[in-house]
Parts: sequence; structure tokens; C-alpha cells
Amino acid sequence: MKSMPAIPEVDVLVIGGGINGTGIARDAAGRGLSVLLCEKDDLASHTSSASTKLIHGGLRYLEYYEFGLVRKALQEREVLMRSAPHIISPLRFVMPHDKGQRPAWMIRAGLFLYDHLAKRELLPGAESINLQKHIAGQPLLADFRRGFAYSDGWVNDARLVVLNAMQAAEKGATIMTRTRCVSARRQAEHWLVQLQKADGSMMMVQSRSLVNASGPWAINTLQQVLHQGAVQHLRLIKGSHIVVQRLFHHPYAYIFQHPDGRIVFAIPYEQDFTLIGTTDLDYQGSLDEVAISEAEVAYLCELASHYFTQAISPADVLWSYSGVRPLVEETVETGKEKAAALTRDYRLELDTAGAPVLNVFGGKITTYRKLAEEALSMLAPLLNNANSAWTEHACLPGGDIYGESPENRAVSEFHLFIHQCQQQYAWLPPHLAERYAHAYGSRIHVLLKDKYSLADMGEMLVPGLYVAEAAYLVTHEWARTVDDILWRRSRLGLHLLGEDTSHLQEWLDLHTAPIQLPVL
Repeated sequence: MKSMPAIPEVDVLVIGGGINGTGIARDAAGRGLSVLLCEKDDLASHTSSASTKLIHGGLRYLEYYEFGLVRKALQEREVLMRSAPHIISPLRFVMPHDKGQRPAWMIRAGLFLYDHLAKRELLPGAESINLQKHIAGQPLLADFRRGFAYSDGWVNDARLVVLNAMQAAEKGATIMTRTRCVSARRQAEHWLVQLQKADGSMMMVQSRSLVNASGPWAINTLQQVLHQGAVQHLRLIKGSHIVVQRLFHHPYAYIFQHPDGRIVFAIPYEQDFTLIGTTDLDYQGSLDEVAISEAEVAYLCELASHYFTQAISPADVLWSYSGVRPLVEETVETGKEKAAALTRDYRLELDTAGAPVLNVFGGKITTYRKLAEEALSMLAPLLNNANSAWTEHACLPGGDIYGESPENRAVSEFHLFIHQCQQQYAWLPPHLAERYAHAYGSRIHVLLKDKYSLADMGEMLVPGLYVAEAAYLVTHEWARTVDDILWRRSRLGLHLLGEDTSHLQEWLDLHTAPIQLPVL
């Protein structure tokens, strides 16, 4: 008589392939724990790819006395820039001073505090500027005569998620995309977890602990999958952005403190475009079908037109995206506070009434690494793991352009790395070598290994995408669909609006075998 196959076992099973889930998987795997991460869709396919693309302290949070959150975020801003200089870049912001805002002296005081809440080595401090003389004043209406400039960081948010998943996998984690956690039954020392692939096949896994990092789905996961009661109240807030043709030809971004109390950014985006957002609206619809409303489009267009000489109308919007942020609310009386006033800080709730489960609530992309570190400081001792925190001094994949340890010159001299890549791969068009350097960092040498001419890159599947890059994304980054490649692993989709992508789809049909459930 045949014996039943043993159910595979891991130390940590993470539900959710966004920034918090992949960050926790990375940290846990690096401490020597066996890890499985499951994500029902693609990595970063929801909230984590729908941000304003900023690594920042959150200047506006000072208004709500969130000094601890701002300080933590400012500290992390420096850590993250060093760890991934290819996908995180310094960005200088201009804040026009508008009638009806706080007095200029008060804004200067806030910026001084922003500059000094945490140690700052990489970015220049704030300053007052004359918009009638400064280049950033040229696209603005003449009414704006003075303003302020300060620094933060820009990030390719979806790639940040993928890089965390890559490093987790390189340290032994199993990353399973398009795999849904359908049920988890708690036992004294294990969770018995049932996973389902897109084709309907099932798999059982035992895990010594569980991490619920499912973002906006966190309460649903807790109640419907884990069959536990909610210990936090989440308020779901939709943030939407629009993309228009480039409104200005300089490297500065704008932060607008609108008279209605909202903060909206206008950011240079993908060379040819300007990104404008975000909105803050309560959301109660389907989490799988989040989209911008006509009212949001109109609002963002009207707001931009209040500042720029070039008026923006809904007809000028080339693309838009929306995401739902799960914000922790101290009261269950939804609507009591404005969405902008809700904390962007996170809450970690550990339940040890049986096999442990750690629930992750809220958070922002800038503080994801610190969240993961704190999560493991709570969880690892329960798993008899005494290995120390390690991610603060580690580069993400591709970030080690000047050695394995993060350092300042990787940020300040990244332009030299681009130049080196353009020289080393002189057969590549310079703009393509620059894109590869920013997307892959030092992993550009993996992408271009044994390539000596454009012919070695294979066929061009869509403009700007060769077979070699598509194969790299399928092999190393879990890409399976056209959207995975064009909208998350790259932003090529924005440059290909209206283009036929069927040839890429045909190639993917031939080169992406169904994902096999692993033997752990």
C-alpha cells in the first residue's frame, strides 16, 4: 500500500506579493528561515504599483504632528537610495507659494524641520526661490512669484517590489505568483494552508507561521481565509493619478498645496510625460477593478490648470491609474476624519493563540523595509531563529554597482555608471543602454551576457523590447503576460499606447509554460 506524500513544510508563509509581503519574505529568507510567498495575481499588480512613485518623508504629515513617522521615513529614504540607486533617484521639488496658504515663515520652519528630523547625507536642503527667475517658474502662471525648493526621492515602485522578491528567491524563498491562498486552518504548531493555481490545481502546505500582508484585502484574508476576527479597522482610500504630455522641460517636480487642503504632485515621468496626482477618496467597490472616475480626472485637470500656464483638460489625459491604500483608522466611524489626515504609518498585530499569525495593516512604500525588519523581530524568536537584522546594509539586486555594500557614490555617481554601460555596450543605442542601467543596475551584465550586437538580442517584439529582455523578465522576474512586461517590469506600455502588442503575446504563449507548483 502506497503511503501518502508528506505535506511540504515551511517556516513562514506570506500571503501577498506587494511591497510589504516581498519585503518580509526577503528579510525572513535572509535570516535563514524557509519562506513561501503566494500572490493571487502578479507581483505589485495592485496598490504597490499605483503609488505616486516617491521615496519621501511625507512633508504634509508634519501638519498632523506625525513626527515619528516622518523621521522614520526620512531615515529610510537614505537607506533605500543607497540600496537601489538604479531605481531610486534624488528629485528636487518646487512648492509655489499660493494666496491663502500658511505664511511663508511657517512653511520655511516646516521645511527646516523636515531637513533636520533625521540625518541627511545624500540630498541638498530646502531653500526659498524666486519663481520669476528660477527655471521652475517658467511653466507656472505669473501669479506665482515665490516658492520653496526641497529634496526627496523618486522610485520605480513596481520594480522595487520585484527586486525584493528576487532577493528573497536568491536567498531560498519560493515565490508563487498567480497562486491564491484559499484557506488556512490553524493548529497548535502549524497552519495547514491550501493554495490554488490559476488553472485550478490545489496544493497543501504546512507553515510554522503565517504573515497576512495582503494590503487592502487584509481584513478579508483575516476573516474569510484565516477565520479570525479583525483586530484593526482599515479605511480603504482610493488614490488616482493622470499622465499627460510633458508640461515642462526641466528636472524639477512640483508639490501643490491646494487651497482645498489637498496635496498634489506634478512629476517628470518617463522622459516624455508628466504624472499628476493623487486624490484621496473613500472606496467601497471591487478591489480587483479599481479605476479613476470622471470627477477625479476633472479635479486633477482643474488643479493643474490652476498652476500651469498650459491648461489641462480631460481630453489631454493619455493614461491614468488608481490604487486602494489600506489606512489604519483609530475609530470605526468611517468618514469622521478626512482621508488626508489618516495616518500612513503601519500596525503589526501578532496573534500567538496557536501557531503564530502576523497581520500587517497600513504602511507606505518608503517604510516597507523597516516594517519588514520589525515584523521579523516579532516573528523570528517564535521560530527559534536568532539571526540578526541585515537588510539595512544590503543592496537590492542590481544596486551593487560599486560593490556589495550600499554607499553614497552609488547615488551621486550613478550617471557615471550609465556612461560606463554605454561605453561597454557601445553597440546598443545609448538611450536603450540608459534604460537598461536604470531598470537592472549591475544585472545589466546578466541581461547582456554573451551579447555583442543588436542581432544577438533577438527579434524586436514591440518597439523597444527585444527577445533577450523578454526572456530575462520571464526567467528571472516572474513575468507571464503582456501587462507584466509592459506596465510593471517596464513602463514601455506608456510609450506604446495604441501599438499592436499581439506579437509579444504570441511569443509569451510559446515561452511561458504553466507555472509548476514547487516541491519544497
